[in-house]
Amino acid sequence: MVIMIEVDNLTRRFGTVTAVSGLTLSVPTGEIYGLVGPDGAGKTTAFRLLVGALLPDSGRGSIGGHDLLTEIEAARRLIGYLPQRFSLYPDLTVAENLRFFAEVNGLPPPEWQPRREAMLAFVGLAEFAHRQAWQLSGGMKQKLGLATALIHRPRLLLLDEPTGGVDPVTRQDFWQLIGKAVVEEGLTVLVSTPYMDEASRCNHIGFMQHGRILAEGTPQSLIEPLHGRILELVASPRRLVRQVAAADTAVEDIQPFGHKFHLRVQPGTAVMVQQRLPAALTAVGAVVERLAPIPPLLEDAFIQLLHEAI
Repeated sequence: MVIMIEVDNLTRRFGTVTAVSGLTLSVPTGEIYGLVGPDGAGKTTAFRLLVGALLPDSGRGSIGGHDLLTEIEAARRLIGYLPQRFSLYPDLTVAENLRFFAEVNGLPPPEWQPRREAMLAFVGLAEFAHRQAWQLSGGMKQKLGLATALIHRPRLLLLDEPTGGVDPVTRQDFWQLIGKAVVEEGLTVLVSTPYMDEASRCNHIGFMQHGRILAEGTPQSLIEPLHGRILELVASPRRLVRQVAAADTAVEDIQPFGHKFHLRVQPGTAVMVQQRLPAALTAVGAVVERLAPIPPLLEDAFIQLLHEAI
């Protein structure tokens, strides 16, 4: 197995704040790895350390075998990076933006010209090649950002919350492009996201909080410990329902999911809770529509990890 990203005990502080704390990460070539966590978890700082925009206070890392401290320029040549606040040049056309980023990455005209056409077709922007970037929709700007990150044929694609602020259809289209790029370009992808549906598309996930990885594994392995421990409750009034459910000694946590609640119960207690909780709710005047076990979600696993980390 060839390792594309190897990070060991990487730490970065800003004054008294430790943004990345002992980060250890290993991502094999050809894999999509997701860093999942809320705002402030340290994901963006981790990305900046990987591209050499920041230096670590301690620890070490490598990209494609190139040390991040002593061979950062060689490492950068392997990377395509789409930062969280990616800025296109609004007065340049789509085609001109691609040319600019190709030349910045050292591609001569005989290379970037056919590559630009290929990238325009890949992201579906060929018919908009001569439109100025400021005239593009949010989703089209994201696609152009992806094309600029891929223009120089990187081996590693770093995507920092690439679908923030775009609609669900655009997110779906963008992820289809990522999957296609992995297959056609032979890429390794490290992507950060707060969205669990996106995380489920990754080969492996690292749940990140307070600058460190709380747990990592495949999406299935991370939810496996919660099988048989998540109950879905539909009942009203919601404030009273939450109060009564939380008071049950077997209920470890209760979280709202739309108009429903997810209850995480202690191992082996699901049947008991299903038997006694509806009666307890009815006794105080609540109306219970449904209480039943459901397969756990990544959200359930992440919430449990966050509570354990407190």
